[in-house]
Amino acid sequence: MTAETPPAAPQPVSPLDRAHAAMTAAPEDPALRLVYYGRLAATELVLLLDREAEDDDLIAPSVFDLEEGRVVLAFADEGRLTDFTGAPSPYAAMPGRRLAEMLTAEGLGLGIDLGGETAELLPPEAVAWWAEMLAATPETLDLVPEALTPPGDLPAPLLTALDTCLAGMGGLAARAWLAGLRHPDGATSLLLAFLDPAEGAEPALARAVSEAVRFSGLETAALDLAFFPASGPMAAHLARLGLRIDLPAPEPMTETPLADPDAPPRLR
Repeated sequence: MTAETPPAAPQPVSPLDRAHAAMTAAPEDPALRLVYYGRLAATELVLLLDREAEDDDLIAPSVFDLEEGRVVLAFADEGRLTDFTGAPSPYAAMPGRRLAEMLTAEGLGLGIDLGGETAELLPPEAVAWWAEMLAATPETLDLVPEALTPPGDLPAPLLTALDTCLAGMGGLAARAWLAGLRHPDGATSLLLAFLDPAEGAEPALARAVSEAVRFSGLETAALDLAFFPASGPMAAHLARLGLRIDLPAPEPMTETPLADPDAPPRLR
C-alpha cells in the first residue's frame, strides 16, 4: 500500500489578508487601500535574502529586475516564502514600516506574497509614497485643563485603528484617554493623551499613533497628542471628560524597547 499524502493545512488568515481582501473587493475605494498600506506597515514581513545575513545591520536582499523596476520580495510568514522558493531560504524579518524606509533609500520596489492569492507588487514610486506617509509624526501639545471637552461621537474606523495600534504598546504608558480639544481660535479636534509614559517612549508612541490615524481610511482623521503624569491636574480632567483606553500590561520577562526601532539596516 502507498500512503496518501495528507492535504496541506490551510494557511491562517491574517489581518493583512483581511485588509487585502477588502481592498480587492472594492478596488475604487481609496480608504480601503489606505487601510491595506497601514496594515502592511504594521505586519512583520519576511524578506528574501540572497545569502544569510552576517549581522542585523548588514543584509543582502535578493533583487529582481522586472518591468516595474528593481524589486525585492517579502512574505507574510516563512511558510509563504518557502512555498514561493520551493526550499528553505535565508530571510530577514522586520516590520513593513522599517522595510519601506530601507527600500526607498535604495529606490527599490516590493513584491508581497508573490505566488499566492494575496500577491501585490509595489513599484519603487509606490514604496516611496508609502514611506513618505509613514515618516511624518505629529507634534505633541502643551495644554490647559480648560481646553478639554468630551470627545463626542467617535468614528468606528478610528477606534478600530487605535485599538489595533495600542494593543502592541503594552508597557509604554499606564493608559490613554481620548477627549475633545478646543483650540484658542475656536477650532476643535480630538486629543489622545498618554499618562505616565515610560522614559523615552514618547517618540515610539507618537509614530505608532500617527501611522494608525493616517491609514485609518478617514478623510478628515486628525488627532492631537499629549503626554501627562497620572498624578497631575490634566489626568483628573481627562478622567472626567474623556474615554479611557487601557494599554495591555507588558509580557513578563521581556524587555520593552523604548527607543524608536525603525532605523533600517544597511543594504549590501
